[in-house]
Amino acid sequence: MDRFHSYMDDALAQARAAGARGEVPVGAVVVTPDGRVLAAEGNRTRERADPTAHAEILALRAACAAVGSERLAGHDLYVTLEPCPMCAAALSFARIARLYYGAADPKSGGVAHGARVFAHPQCHHVPEVYDGISAAASEELLRDFFAARR
Repeated sequence: MDRFHSYMDDALAQARAAGARGEVPVGAVVVTPDGRVLAAEGNRTRERADPTAHAEILALRAACAAVGSERLAGHDLYVTLEPCPMCAAALSFARIARLYYGAADPKSGGVAHGARVFAHPQCHHVPEVYDGISAAASEELLRDFFAARR
């Protein structure tokens, strides 16, 4: 039987790098069905002056480019914060198999909070969702980032 291996440390490293750039510290990685990190990104909305440059979107774009397809069937995505509605919809469109996320986002989340994108009948693909993976570390990064800006 295969043992579960979390790639949240890779996502946390991307989140730390994003925070060091002055971005909200969110990181995401796409993992292939055979357990290889295919893409790893952090938020870059400020750097790129692009409101869609969330870590998940950037990681999906890089992974899709690497495989030459808009679909990532069988792939997993690890992200440090619950995806927003835009990112949740993109994960569905990409056919991500499993979503693992750290911190919950009651204010802007789109999976367990807010829009609950995967619960809508219009959602054509629903990944398996696992929340709370390295949640304390993810929450601490976000809390420290915003406390330093107050």
